[in-house]
Amino acid sequence: MREYFKKYKGSLIITSLLNLLPIGAGLILWEDLPEKMPMHWGINGEVDNWGSKAVAVFVMPLILFAAQWLCFFASGLDPKRRNLNPKVLSIVLGIIPGINLAIHAGLYLYALGYEVDMVPIVCALMGVLFILIGNYLPKCKQSYTMGIKLPWTLHDEENWNATHRLGGKLWVCGGVLTIVCGFLPPVAAFIVLMVVVAVMVAVPTIYSYRLYKKKNQDAE
Repeated sequence: MREYFKKYKGSLIITSLLNLLPIGAGLILWEDLPEKMPMHWGINGEVDNWGSKAVAVFVMPLILFAAQWLCFFASGLDPKRRNLNPKVLSIVLGIIPGINLAIHAGLYLYALGYEVDMVPIVCALMGVLFILIGNYLPKCKQSYTMGIKLPWTLHDEENWNATHRLGGKLWVCGGVLTIVCGFLPPVAAFIVLMVVVAVMVAVPTIYSYRLYKKKNQDAE
């Protein structure tokens, strides 16, 4: 684990600092921010949950900071961590800070009275994330922390590789469709997004299982 930490120490420190930037921005804007801050937007694009300024500025970034470190330690404890693609792990380390910065930028602007439509922002973030993941899925080697982790993929390298090639294409296409969803009315965007995510998850799973069954039948 110590060698693993040394290998990614630079990326971890930089992304951790980025994760804490919203706190610094919140302190600078503290006097201008209202005591009641938006916490969540509903499927209609309207704020449906509010919280205190302290929660928005401190608690939310710290939760995401902790989540980033949890992901890092989980990958470090992976028995197959030597198979982890460094580029993929760097993307994983950067995903949470990227989401954190974008969401807090929208949150602060909204709290300061600017007209902010969070639906296109969220769809764009998710779409870019899906495209990045889809681009690197075919390059992922077997591991217990990254990739499409199914019983059949984890115990069969051929199944893993085929499933990830298909999954990569689906996630890239799903990412493009997710970005387009941002231009739809909020409720329609939510429905389409749910369908896209369901296809991205279900199709590789079914495909992987069919490969597994076919290989067992051929072996018999």
